[in-house]
Amino acid sequence: MTKAGLEDVIAANSAICDIIGPEGKLTYRGIDIHDLARQSSFEETTYLLWFGGLPTREKLHQFAAELAAHRALPTQVLTLMKDFPRSATPMDVLRTALSALAFYDPQAHDASREANITTAMRLTAQTATIVAAYEQIRRGREPVKPDPVGSHAENFLRMLFGAEPDPLDVRAMDLALILHADHELNASTFAARVTAATLADMYSAVVSAIGALAGPLHGGANEQVMKMLQKIGEPDRVEAYVTERLQAHQKISGFGHRVYRTEDPRATHLRQMSRELGEHAGNPRWYEISRRLEEVVMQQKHLYANVDFYSASCYFTMGIPIDMFTPVFATSRVSGWTAHILEQYADNRLIRPRAEYIGEQDVPYVPIDRRVRAAS
Repeated sequence: MTKAGLEDVIAANSAICDIIGPEGKLTYRGIDIHDLARQSSFEETTYLLWFGGLPTREKLHQFAAELAAHRALPTQVLTLMKDFPRSATPMDVLRTALSALAFYDPQAHDASREANITTAMRLTAQTATIVAAYEQIRRGREPVKPDPVGSHAENFLRMLFGAEPDPLDVRAMDLALILHADHELNASTFAARVTAATLADMYSAVVSAIGALAGPLHGGANEQVMKMLQKIGEPDRVEAYVTERLQAHQKISGFGHRVYRTEDPRATHLRQMSRELGEHAGNPRWYEISRRLEEVVMQQKHLYANVDFYSASCYFTMGIPIDMFTPVFATSRVSGWTAHILEQYADNRLIRPRAEYIGEQDVPYVPIDRRVRAAS
């Protein structure tokens, strides 16, 4: 029996991430996401995803330093990015620039695990640099050079805005990076594994993932949430907006999830962070609209907010442009993509599902001179 969208079809064995939808539980390598959100860092979480366990303090320090050492982009890639049209979307830029990185990686086609770990470091470090550099380039400014000192989140925000980031913004970004790092066989991760299963190089697999992430039903969802919040404008307009949408049988962005039947555990932390960021900035409006919207949708449709819902107000309050939301998602998820690619390489079998044929059978071939009309 076929299932639309392969819903609940088991397509791979994995030891990286587990989702127990009815319980609203998410774990990375068996560790609860709530514990990681409260106590970990993006660097430590990435180590966990790649190597299967938490590092010692010494190992974490070494790993973070190695990751930071790969932040700088090849000059040729920066030159290429400067020639892109200013109208290019940030996700198109990320896809193209990241693909070009392979030209300047001497280990790009080295299939050994050691080489692939190094490539994973390059991809994770340099995705952040590409995203931040293009934000500067499209505004007519020189990209901010990455600093080998400081956390991944801190360095990313410094490059993105060209100024020292607020400590709360750094914590918010680090939290978002942890929460978005992996989510089992979502569309982009599955795309990465399908490509990796052909034994294509890691750059090709990650570019496949970026293509899938770009869609509005995946990584672009939080952009749609923020546009919705802007359209609503004020908390007292929420109820009328929801009623109008539901009467028109239209979806409300940021609610419901294919897997979770309770609250998305990632939304728990981003809701709190949205409130803190709004209060800190002296502008709690986006949080207040979001909170009221969450209440009304729960009352009328009994749908829970997902990770995209509160990430939108978090990013916008931090000053991140709306069309950068999905590239920021990629800046985190690349750590999970590469973890899955490494796992696929380690125990590979070509991913080749079948389709249930529903077309006509035994159709005769009609010579062209005897055809009455062209096939539609």
